[in-house]
Amino acid sequence: MRQIAAEGAGILLYEQQEGRGIGLMAKLRAYELQDQGRDTVEANVELGYAADCRAYELPAEVLKLMGVKAVRLITNNPEKVAALETAGIAVVERVSAEVEPQESFADYVRTKQEKMGHIQDSLVSGEQAG
Repeated sequence: MRQIAAEGAGILLYEQQEGRGIGLMAKLRAYELQDQGRDTVEANVELGYAADCRAYELPAEVLKLMGVKAVRLITNNPEKVAALETAGIAVVERVSAEVEPQESFADYVRTKQEKMGHIQDSLVSGEQAG
């Protein structure tokens, strides 16, 4: 939100796809598995879900209905970039959605990078993402 405000304009699209599309109750079960040592991807898979069950066709269609042909997209998720481009919306720039790193979620961020291809400009430990 700060980045959009700093630009003076932008569009925020929010879809209720809690827990990467598996729903709130399943996400809570995934949290239990994470408390037992699984990472976020392992927990989803153990519950019978894909690592990420979300679909991004609806946001692309909303942007098209609004007449948007190109965007600077705030995301670390390459699937969101690919979905917009597949729908015919040019992603002229991917803007990092990283937050201030905290040791408490370092493993979570690393898992998203290593297992889901998320783009991280830096890792919590200060290493450069590869």
